[in-house]
Amino acid sequence: MKIKSILARWVHVPIPYEKQHVSDFGRVASFDSVIVRVETECGIVGWGEAKEEVGSEGNSHGLVAIINQKFGPALVGEDPRDINRLWEQMYSGCRGHYALREAHVFPILGRRGVSVSAISGIDMALWDILGKSLNAPVWRLLGGRKAQRMAAYASGGWADAQNIGRQLQGYVDAGGFKAVKMRVGVIDGDPVNSARRVRAAREELGPDIGIACDAHGTYTVAEAKRFCRLVEDCNLLWFEEPVTADDKRGMAEVRASTAIPIAAGESEFNRFDFRDLAELRAADVFQPDLAICGGISEAMRIGAIASAANIKLAPHLWTGALAFAAGMHVAAASPAGWLLEYSLGANPLLHELAVEQFTVSDGLLEIPERPGLGVTVREEFVQRHQLA
Repeated sequence: MKIKSILARWVHVPIPYEKQHVSDFGRVASFDSVIVRVETECGIVGWGEAKEEVGSEGNSHGLVAIINQKFGPALVGEDPRDINRLWEQMYSGCRGHYALREAHVFPILGRRGVSVSAISGIDMALWDILGKSLNAPVWRLLGGRKAQRMAAYASGGWADAQNIGRQLQGYVDAGGFKAVKMRVGVIDGDPVNSARRVRAAREELGPDIGIACDAHGTYTVAEAKRFCRLVEDCNLLWFEEPVTADDKRGMAEVRASTAIPIAAGESEFNRFDFRDLAELRAADVFQPDLAICGGISEAMRIGAIASAANIKLAPHLWTGALAFAAGMHVAAASPAGWLLEYSLGANPLLHELAVEQFTVSDGLLEIPERPGLGVTVREEFVQRHQLA
């Protein structure tokens, strides 16, 4: 089996104005991602997804270029089933032969950012091909799933203090979710305003629904500590990205100051970033984004670090259907796998890109048995929204 072609396309899907939400990222007017198609000479097609930014939007010209003009041509003619070897070759570039011979990485200088994101999309597609070639779901290839269904939490929560409780209760009612996530941070101004919204949410939802808070890394260490003190008695599920991902020591300082679990990782690019988080004891929950962190291969390594450090794994799944499925397979197979994020914002790439739908019932998502990622891409959807 040989790779015949690799094609990446930037898909830009406008979101109707009435469905747009406003956060510290501004008004989100579109959902953007890079869809990767890998075709073999025997006709098997694998699909993957890569993201230039963690948020819904992003200019993806550079990401498309690195896949179509660098990594893709270098992999044509290779056996797509040799996933570990191809991952090392992409990561270490012209020094890939050293990495394979000497058994440690020799990364190219651009070993973060779009380079690792590009590897993510290709790696995901290679696992899809391997699963389809063996007529097995990816989770089976990763060692098997822990359960037929996994718990999911509803992710959204932008409303003000007067409406946040009603908004989150609507999420609970829609899918029977036992946990929800709301946004806090700079968008509220002073931390006391975020705390006021959290208290309103807890009052509406009662004591039995888990509430996670996501600051998108917008607080300083002092502000994050202050927020934690203000909501210490609200029994939060976790406090996500309290400070910028660039300040891992600051995050560790926040964690040491509070009993609230700290979650992080959607902005990290590979296992070495997560190793640092673990060594600094900066997080209780790891949240790799499969379209950013290096794909399925790297996410399983991250899951191993999490398991060794007694850290839970809850992948960042504010993505399209492909990265969502990839994160679901990894969470189902990893000993540290815990919760699945389910976007309640307008997300056409989750709901319209694939023929299959991911449906939450009683707060649970079924882990599918379809081959590969278990996603049938609507190619006409990709073509209709393709920018580059």
